Amino acid sequence: MGVGFVPSMSKHTTSTKTIVIFPAKNEEATIEHVIATAKKSNSNPEIIVVDAYSSDKTAEIAHATGAKVIQQDAKMFPAKGVAMKTGLNEAIDGDADFILFLDADIKNLTPDWIDKLVDGCANCDMVRGYYQRHTRDAAVTKLIARPMLHAFFPELSHFEQPLSGEVCARKDVWKALLAKNPPDGWGIDVWFLIEAAMSGYQVKEIFLGNKEHTSFEDYRDDIGKLSKMAEQVEFTIIKEAFNHGRTGAHKEVKI
Repeated sequence: MGVGFVPSMSKHTTSTKTIVIFPAKNEEATIEHVIATAKKSNSNPEIIVVDAYSSDKTAEIAHATGAKVIQQDAKMFPAKGVAMKTGLNEAIDGDADFILFLDADIKNLTPDWIDKLVDGCANCDMVRGYYQRHTRDAAVTKLIARPMLHAFFPELSHFEQPLSGEVCARKDVWKALLAKNPPDGWGIDVWFLIEAAMSGYQVKEIFLGNKEHTSFEDYRDDIGKLSKMAEQVEFTIIKEAFNHGRTGAHKEVKI
């Protein structure tokens, strides 16, 4: 495991099938941009949008932009885990070789992001993106996810973005992780990181540059709006610590 940098060049044959999945809820402002951008990737991906019962025109715009639009399996929110699992099952049924997740609210997405993530899987099991963000962004990462990983899973404490929404892996890796019953909520991103690592998969991060996303505007002046996400991430890591016999690891943390 480790952090690596992957050059943006195609390493896969034209017969390799890549599917990009966008979990989305009320993302009409950015969904056309992210789909159109992903289509420009060298991997020529198919696009799936997993719509979380949006009340705006997200699904309509996504369909018009050429994506396959499906509804997440359960009508509940927050349920990022449900959306991701719905998308994974669809992509696996579609016989994808590589399956890649991207957040649907990214304002500055470029095809290079997809190329780097997909190409990274040529010599790795799972590739996760990390990036520069506004100094007030990523509160849950800074205050919950990284400190708790340092305490319970110190071998993963070097990951800059344990909650990254930009993740690519081979189909067989995703299938194996799905069989372990991932959580339904916000904890799924860090759960995939922990379970992939604990399963012996090689996981690395690649730098994707600066990330600008619309959801930051919802909480930049009040991070209290992230309390539900923080709670779900916290309890996910605690449950994983119990599952992997790490409940004593916190004793090594000086307080």
